[in-house]
Amino acid sequence: MEAATAQITPAPPSAPAPKAGAGWGSGGLSSEAARLRRRFPTVADLAAQARRRTPRFAYDFVAGGVGDDHGLARNRQALDAVQIVPRYGIDLRGVSTETTLFGRGYALPVGVAPMGLAGLLWPDADEAIAAAAQRARIPYVMSTVANSSIERIARIAPDVFWYQLYSVPENDHAVSLDLIRRAQAAGAHALVLTMDVPVRSKRVRDVRNGLVVPFRPTLRTAWDVARAPLWALAMLRRGQPRFRNFEPYLGPEASTGDLAGFVYQKMTGPLTWESVARFRDAWRGPLVVKGILHPDDADKAVSLGADGILVSNHGGRQFDAAPAAIDALPPIEERVRGRATVLVDGAMVSGLDLLRARKRGAAAAFAGRAFLMAYAAAGADGLDHVVRLFTEEFRTALIQSGTPFHDPVS
Repeated sequence: MEAATAQITPAPPSAPAPKAGAGWGSGGLSSEAARLRRRFPTVADLAAQARRRTPRFAYDFVAGGVGDDHGLARNRQALDAVQIVPRYGIDLRGVSTETTLFGRGYALPVGVAPMGLAGLLWPDADEAIAAAAQRARIPYVMSTVANSSIERIARIAPDVFWYQLYSVPENDHAVSLDLIRRAQAAGAHALVLTMDVPVRSKRVRDVRNGLVVPFRPTLRTAWDVARAPLWALAMLRRGQPRFRNFEPYLGPEASTGDLAGFVYQKMTGPLTWESVARFRDAWRGPLVVKGILHPDDADKAVSLGADGILVSNHGGRQFDAAPAAIDALPPIEERVRGRATVLVDGAMVSGLDLLRARKRGAAAAFAGRAFLMAYAAAGADGLDHVVRLFTEEFRTALIQSGTPFHDPVS
């Protein structure tokens, strides 16, 4: 299915060209964009700054994986192993990075992956990142367990808003179906069903840090917070992160603890194929199934009406023995080619990674940590900066490799 094309706001302006006589190299520019480029030339630099500004338990929650972090490392190693043989003699200086997903135009083949409890790393992260995605014209996928509401995010990012669903099977999926209804009413352009959380997995860093929401003060957490005074001040002003999508189901008097307890107790169990079929019937619009790593599962999803497959190992956060998403991508793309749009996520931190994903068969790639780290490091300016990094690096990679953008797998 395809959603109707809508009017989309222009992307943020790129860094200005240097004035005559400014000299050669990045050091010749004096704009704010140029300053950020020098200070944070890569996503790794943004992550290092985010680590300095936030408590350890918050940073570890975002940066960590499951078990011994093998899946987390495998995603990065597999991406680095993708080599691209460049072709020269082609003038691609006028290449456009624009792309189309499910009938809608976007400025770049990268989107914001769904991130639960993003407000733990920095307050109001969901809303700030959604606003940045709207400015940049890239898809923003809101998590069921975000710290804002469907309706609020839809107002902030009306042209790029997608919604990700974790199922709540109690009472014959009454809450799940109502979340779908709310996303439809709010104007979400795609529904993303996450398949790869049939059970909660042990995230060792969180266990060691004693992570709990709402926070319970201990000597260790107090020391952590004391080392991050700006984070503490922001959290004091905004309050602890709440799972706001569930407020309608618990009543206006529900505490942060009540909401967290509801999520922990009710949002459990596998998303079955029977439920996928049921949600497909309930949703009018593009349906993406996320967390697929096996071609047979991709085929099953498409047979039930999925319009897209998001190849993912949950960012290394669910099953430590799972293959890297980029390695699982090609056989899935081959299986469903011509029948569904194939997307991918996992360790995407550069424009070169976007080209790697395209070369392996994905129409677009999604990143989560890169955007959240950018916001924790430098606020809204950091978010516009990371979009510029992706854009500049992707365009450079296209030209350097001699890759026509319309041909993802050539």
